[in-house]
Amino acid sequence: MTEMEATAQLLRQGWRRLLVISGEGQWAEQQATRWINQLPGDWLWVGETPRSELNCQPGVMRTLLGREFQHAVFDARSGFHAEALAALAGTLKAGSWLLLLVPEWQRWPQQADTDAQRWSESDAPLASTRFVQRLQQLLLADEHVAVWRQYQPLNLPPRVNTPAWRSDSQQQQQIISALLQSEPGVSVLTAPRGRGKSALAGMLAARWPGRCLVTAPAKVSTAVLADFAGDNYAFIAPDRLLAEAGLHHADWLLIDEAAAIPAPLLRQLVLLYPRVLLTTTVQGYEGTGRGFLLKFCASLPQVKYYQLDMPLRWAKNDPLEELIGEALLFDDAESPMGQGDIVYQALEQDDWTRQPDRMAAVYQLLTSAHYRTSPLDLRRMMDAPGMHFTAALQGDTVQGALWAVDEGGLSAELAWAVWAGYRRPRGNLVAQSLAAHAGLPEAAQLRSRRISRIAVSAPRRGQGCGQRLIAICREQSEGLDFLSVSFGFTTDLWRFWQRCGFQLVRFGTQREASSGCYAAMAILPLSDAGRALLARAALRLEREGYWLSHLVEDNTLPLNPQSGDGQLNKDDWCELAGFAWAHRPFEASLAALGRLAQLMPESAPLLCAALLQRQSATEICRQYRLAGRKALLLAWRAEAQRALAIIDAERALSWQQRVILLQ
Repeated sequence: MTEMEATAQLLRQGWRRLLVISGEGQWAEQQATRWINQLPGDWLWVGETPRSELNCQPGVMRTLLGREFQHAVFDARSGFHAEALAALAGTLKAGSWLLLLVPEWQRWPQQADTDAQRWSESDAPLASTRFVQRLQQLLLADEHVAVWRQYQPLNLPPRVNTPAWRSDSQQQQQIISALLQSEPGVSVLTAPRGRGKSALAGMLAARWPGRCLVTAPAKVSTAVLADFAGDNYAFIAPDRLLAEAGLHHADWLLIDEAAAIPAPLLRQLVLLYPRVLLTTTVQGYEGTGRGFLLKFCASLPQVKYYQLDMPLRWAKNDPLEELIGEALLFDDAESPMGQGDIVYQALEQDDWTRQPDRMAAVYQLLTSAHYRTSPLDLRRMMDAPGMHFTAALQGDTVQGALWAVDEGGLSAELAWAVWAGYRRPRGNLVAQSLAAHAGLPEAAQLRSRRISRIAVSAPRRGQGCGQRLIAICREQSEGLDFLSVSFGFTTDLWRFWQRCGFQLVRFGTQREASSGCYAAMAILPLSDAGRALLARAALRLEREGYWLSHLVEDNTLPLNPQSGDGQLNKDDWCELAGFAWAHRPFEASLAALGRLAQLMPESAPLLCAALLQRQSATEICRQYRLAGRKALLLAWRAEAQRALAIIDAERALSWQQRVILLQ
């Protein structure tokens, strides 16, 4: 078949197809250009170097979600941005080709991937060998995919006789009817991409006799909704809607792609109007998945759930959707009950080759339980250095999974530069945070392992499976100094980590956007050095409790509200020097600065205003005629320098010289 004949057949079938073009860069680009010139269409080009009038960088592809295109090119010759590919596929209409440009076939798995710097926490590109090899196997095994290699002929998939496709909106109409008759409350509409949920929301706005307001993470992504809403489309950004609460009256608030809005903001939005419709995509490339239903919607009273299954933008069993789903493991269905006893097994990255089904099940269980798991995590699990896994198996079924990441091992020089705020190398989430925010540079020098994700299937929760996974991880961490975890603090979660032997070492002062909780960090020491770190960290946290309690709004945090002594100890001098003469953050130095303000109120009026009188930065800037937060921070640092010099000029000079040498 010719390209034109194959495209006509796709349109009749309601399918989309993938054409892989593999070869030297210039040759691959020439073939893509020839297809663009032969077939009429939008031909959106997604890649770092655009070759079409309509183009988009991979990193901002998600801003085009909700729009529709006919044909596209995805340029993966230098780097493979998996989320962008999946998002692009979700925008293509029936009858579309997706051209995937990749390096020469044999060289591709060993070629450095520029996208690796996002998911590997590496300073330089590295090969994504396991991911690419698995993808190559899937592409060659799929009869609907055409793989065109340089110096070989192009063989398009053979003609397939299928009934002519007609889009069926019956399911949509049933849900619209239910929404039009619904009582006040929150309704949740979920669907994979391409099922017409944005169109449904638009039709609800068009048919509702009163007023509907629309909000979303980005206005551009509501284009389809706007088309169907017509003159009844009224968009207001989420932050503006909250800021002007009470000024915009409506019967319905339609929140498109709700799972991409931070949970605390979303929680406030659903309280503004009598009827609220939340729509969201339950697919992993947007980092939402089933976690949105588990974590957020389950906390709302009397929620009504609706689900769209039948695609509208393409036919059922569409080859492109099935391939993307298999390649990026979008199926995050709950694990079935297995037979027999639970067996625990340590797994490594090479098991993606040795037992791919088991590793896929581990990833899918983690996806089903976590709010923000995306293909970025899949790439990291497969090819980033320092990844370790543990599975709880019942027969062939994965009932529990743990994912741990190696951290630490930084040189003393680099660790202290991190502490001072001069350096922020990639990776080492907890190890670096303990140095940069908790004032513990030794944490970044010690060798540790962070528990990145842990999940247990619903039937096995509450039976000790999670604790046993942690115990296996601990047994597999011989020679390390400590295990660590970072989590959004809730009383129940903290109880679990306590039972596993962890102790708190740090609290954040801002709520996490995804969970609405304060970030907490805890460690489980494994060596004498780890135990010494814990002792020092626990003492610091206890002394900071009084000051932290002024910044956080959650009374459940286990903070010590006692004011304690107002004297400066050695740790305080170190912390204050880092703030005064380096780039230590104000929030990280809060407790030491508070004690300094108590001791030297006349030398530090701006610090007293913030920490003793608890004035906001805006109030202080207005009162002292400062240009803004940046000017205020510089003034705080100058006050700390002046106060330390007054207390002990010789000691202050010594600390100043030590800190400056860290640059």
